[in-house]
Amino acid sequence: MALTRSRAAARRRRWTAVLGATALAVAGGALAAPAGATTTSQPVEFQTRCVPPPIAGIPPITGTTTAEITVDKASPKVGETVTVTYTITKPAASNPVDLALPADIMTPSGKVVLGGAQSGAVAVNGPKKNAPVPPKGSFPAFSMTGTFTVTQAGSITLSPGDYNIHTSYLMELDTPCTVLNPPAPVSETVVASPVTSPNTRALALDTASGDPGVRVTVNGSKFTPLTEVTVVGRAGAAETADKMTVTTDSEGSFAARLKVNDVATTGIVAYEGAAWDPEKGAGPAAYKVVVPAPPNSQTITAAVTAGELSMTQAGDAVELSSVDFGQGGAATGALRTVTVKDFRGGPAGWSLTGKVTDFTGTGGSIGAGNLSWTPACTAKAGSPSACAAGSSGPVGGGGATLASTPNGALTGGEFTIDAGLSLDVPAFTAPGSYAGVLTLTLS
Repeated sequence: MALTRSRAAARRRRWTAVLGATALAVAGGALAAPAGATTTSQPVEFQTRCVPPPIAGIPPITGTTTAEITVDKASPKVGETVTVTYTITKPAASNPVDLALPADIMTPSGKVVLGGAQSGAVAVNGPKKNAPVPPKGSFPAFSMTGTFTVTQAGSITLSPGDYNIHTSYLMELDTPCTVLNPPAPVSETVVASPVTSPNTRALALDTASGDPGVRVTVNGSKFTPLTEVTVVGRAGAAETADKMTVTTDSEGSFAARLKVNDVATTGIVAYEGAAWDPEKGAGPAAYKVVVPAPPNSQTITAAVTAGELSMTQAGDAVELSSVDFGQGGAATGALRTVTVKDFRGGPAGWSLTGKVTDFTGTGGSIGAGNLSWTPACTAKAGSPSACAAGSSGPVGGGGATLASTPNGALTGGEFTIDAGLSLDVPAFTAPGSYAGVLTLTLS
């Protein structure tokens, strides 16, 4: 609750940020995001130093620039081109002379700074277009565009960079403006995903069982044409000595006659390359070696049933530490512990991502890009998969990876995920409570 005027005079103004971590229902093995959750950019303010043309005879101007960055693709793939628009709604500079400037004589240019998964700068340029500017009047808002190619998967932040205002009237003049404390605040975040081709390779057996030493016909399709393929028996996740190689035809198909001797065989796989790769293989296709029972014996069988991929969390609210009005800084806390259980028993890994809304309160808002986390992930002893924590950095409205496990021959286990949280609060944020919603998605 925000302090009243009388109480605020009697004690220091403080505020509390509250982060709601919403528990979501499982849908199709993944946690669905709430309706209406979209990636949005946010306007930011930053200090700039603008140097008027020497002919103006006035010293450099230090002031506040207000700007916003938008993109045409919020979730690009590696290799795709993203168009960036850098809009300055309030330049720090103004017309430095006692002379009105006519319309369409200003040409802006600048750069957008990339951070997070990909670094560098994007050159942006604007058209020669502006409204008339009165003598000593403020420069109007303007936009600049540019493109960059995504080279890395993950969360890529975009921050406003230096810009220049070129005027072509009577003479050619420039007013360059530089960011005083780079980088400027993050205005937009995109989440890039790696380029993946669906694996359509398939296996089919002419029979699902046979005596020891019997040959089974293994038919493969949709493999790479004219490529050597290994066909091998499996005893659980381990390969047996029952192995052969075959070369696919011009359409990527093959037919192999594999002799199966190992009585522990539970399936047959086929793959390209020197070792099993779920992206370049198919199977396992179930197969059982039938061993005749000795006289006066009984055959006892048991089955292991595959489970589901699920997520639970230790609570649905996080209270961050208070920050003093006028000083600002980091409001810190910890994400409620998340437990992921992967009891599917297959080759697929999983990924847990999160994205956050702006923090809003009675006194205004704090941008989603101001929340950062430091993830940690621990696998329970005996889990087949190893857990990889996501990168430390901004969460933002575009989202970031909290934790993941890779694909493998046999995946699964139980995993505990935590994260330290830090919300960067501007110094003169109005006192009061601010709340945002962090949405976690398991897939």
